[in-house]
Amino acid sequence: MGNNLDIKKQTVEEIKQKIKDNESMVMVSYTGITVEQITKLRNKFRDANVDYVVYKNTLVRRALEDLEIKGLEDQLAGPSAFAFGDAVSPAKIVSEFIDEKKENANKMAIKGGILYGEVTDLANIQRLAKLPGREQLIAGFVFGLSAVPRSLVYVLDGIRKQKEEAA
Repeated sequence: MGNNLDIKKQTVEEIKQKIKDNESMVMVSYTGITVEQITKLRNKFRDANVDYVVYKNTLVRRALEDLEIKGLEDQLAGPSAFAFGDAVSPAKIVSEFIDEKKENANKMAIKGGILYGEVTDLANIQRLAKLPGREQLIAGFVFGLSAVPRSLVYVLDGIRKQKEEAA
C-alpha cells in the first residue's frame, strides 16, 4: 500500500514539474481514438517537442492544488490527456487533429488549459492554435531583422548612384 502512495506522490510531483517547465498545458478529452490515430498524434507531438501524457484526474487535481492553480476543477472529469509544450504547439496539434476529419471532433475535444502558469479558456486555446508555429515565428523574425540592413544597403547604393550620375 505504501508503495502505491509513493508512486502517486511521485506522479503528482512529475505533473507539477511539467506545468512549471512548460509554457502551456492543453487538457483534452478523448474517446474512440484508434491506435493508429493516437500513434500518428503522438508522433506529431514528439516532432514538436510536446509531451502528451494521460494522467488520472485526481492526481492532476492534487498537483494543481499544490501549485495553487484554480479554475480547471470542473474540466477534470472523464478521460483526460494532457499536452505540455511551448505556448502554441500543443494547441495547434490538437486543433489540427480535430479539424483533420469531421469524426475527429467526436473523438477529441479541448477541455481547457494553462498558459504561463495561468488557467486559460477554450477560446484562448483556439486563438493560440491559429498562430504560426515556433519555427515560422522565428523565420519571420529573422526575415524582419534582415530587412532593415537590406533596405539600408539599397538606400546607400541609390545615393552612390545619384552622386556618380551628378559627377
